[in-house]
Formats: sequence, C-alpha cells, structure tokens
Amino acid sequence: MTQVFFLLSADPKGGGTVQMLMMGAIILVFWLFMIRPQAKKAKQQKQFIADMKKGDKIVTIAGIHGTIHKVNDDNTLQLEVNPGSYIKIERSAISLEWSQQLNKPVVIADAK
Repeated sequence: MTQVFFLLSADPKGGGTVQMLMMGAIILVFWLFMIRPQAKKAKQQKQFIADMKKGDKIVTIAGIHGTIHKVNDDNTLQLEVNPGSYIKIERSAISLEWSQQLNKPVVIADAK
C-alpha cells in the first residue's frame, strides 16, 4: 500500500518530454506504414491511367474485361468487350491491380 502511495505522490519531472517523443514516434510509424504506401499507390494508379493506349487489355473495378478501342480527351475511353461490341467508360473505373494481373507474363515451369 505504501508503494502505491509513493508512486502516486511522485513529482513528475521531465514526463512531458517522454510523452512528446512517444507521440512523435507514433506519428512517424503511422506515416511510414499507412500514409506513404497509400500515396505511392495513388501515384501508380494515376500514371497507369495516363499511360493507357489503344490495344491495352484492362479490367474495370466492376470486373468487366476488355481491350481499349479508343481513348477520348474527356477522361473516357471506348472499351471493346466482344468483337464489335463497345462500351464507354470513365478512366477512373479501371482497376490497376486486376489489369496488372491480367497482363502479367505467364511463366511455364519445365516439367522434368
């Protein structure tokens, strides 16, 4: 009981500095693991959308697969979903992850 009394009545000298350092460390960790990767991913998405051209195979966020037939200036593009069948979609509706998975090269392992 006396130990609790002494701990509670101790004069907190320098406690503010430690708390500020811990708060700074928490903010740094949050920035490193949350904000920075999201900003990097958003930059990749923006670059991917800017680099699209006719003939690229893409997947929309709704799961529609197709080939770009025409890139318009008004942030839309014409997507060929079947031969001779076209739809008009917004550039922002294209999924970076799914399109990259669709276009990644297929590696065939040697069967020995």
